[in-house]
Amino acid sequence: MAVEVKMNFEKLQTDLENQELEAPGGVASFQVYGQLLGLYLLHNDTCNAKFLWKRIPQTIKSANPELASIWIIGQKMWQRDYPGVYETVKKEWSEPIKPVMMALFEAARKRAFELVALAYSSINADELSLFVGLPVNDAVKAAVAEGWEADAQTRFLIPKRKVPPPCHAPPSEHQLAVLTDYVSFLEN
Repeated sequence: MAVEVKMNFEKLQTDLENQELEAPGGVASFQVYGQLLGLYLLHNDTCNAKFLWKRIPQTIKSANPELASIWIIGQKMWQRDYPGVYETVKKEWSEPIKPVMMALFEAARKRAFELVALAYSSINADELSLFVGLPVNDAVKAAVAEGWEADAQTRFLIPKRKVPPPCHAPPSEHQLAVLTDYVSFLEN
């Protein structure tokens, strides 16, 4: 599921937030709520998605089942149910929502690869497949393309470790001077 249309999602999100704020009577359209909810999920902002869901009027929620489907994705993201996220995102979406959901699908997969790389020293290909929402062979190919090592006999993959940026600790004299200044300030 590749993103066919390149969109400026940050600008779209800002525009939609403004539309919601400026909506007559404080109630925006289904399209505004649906796209905004999807964009919050795309940016992994489940807190704002949850608050948006709570402030959408019940009449709009019940009249548009697609909103409930988007929120189900949010719930699955909150619960870290990655297979559930992929399964729900794969459904058919209306035209205004479709590009956001396609981008969400790819972003969720990318985040899953990053989380696995951080959390595992090695992972079974079947488990990786569930995490990233791909068939086993495609998950292995994608991991290898990311620089992971694959063992065909054991079907285990070893994630490529990202090297953290070097931490530049301030000189100990500087730390001591800052601490002295702080304590002196507190004593005054």
